[in-house]
Amino acid sequence: MRDKILKLIEKNSRIDLKEAAILLGISEAEVANEIAQMEKEKIICGYHTLINWEKTDNEKVSALIEVKVTPQRGLGFDKIAERIYKFDEVDAVYLMSGGFDFTVLIEGRTMKEVALFVANKLSTMDSIQSCATHFVLKKYKYNGTILEESSKDERMIITA
Repeated sequence: MRDKILKLIEKNSRIDLKEAAILLGISEAEVANEIAQMEKEKIICGYHTLINWEKTDNEKVSALIEVKVTPQRGLGFDKIAERIYKFDEVDAVYLMSGGFDFTVLIEGRTMKEVALFVANKLSTMDSIQSCATHFVLKKYKYNGTILEESSKDERMIITA
């Protein structure tokens, strides 16, 4: 039942308990108790609002940064990841397989602001070998939500 509740609230964290109970075929109290227990166990870590910032007056730049590091003896990657995720600019840090060790996601007001973060804070840390920054040009789908539907082609079909 937990998986069903999690999938339901992952799609819509504002779903009414009564509606969730009906969809799941259980009581509102059961839904509320399960959610409370999962919050206590840190299975549910928070609730977020998905905003399409491109439709606002706020200027934001998102970047994905590939980071190669030298793991610390006895501590591995965890201590380095902790130092990185403590920066306010950092939205997410992932340990990766492949050609680099971490993916760091950040947002800034401008490309220059992001570049300065990488140059002055991230790349200067001990254990950091290299960084490669990739700027997000446009978001089409984010956290499973399509941000902007593609426009329909309204041209007329002409056959000969």
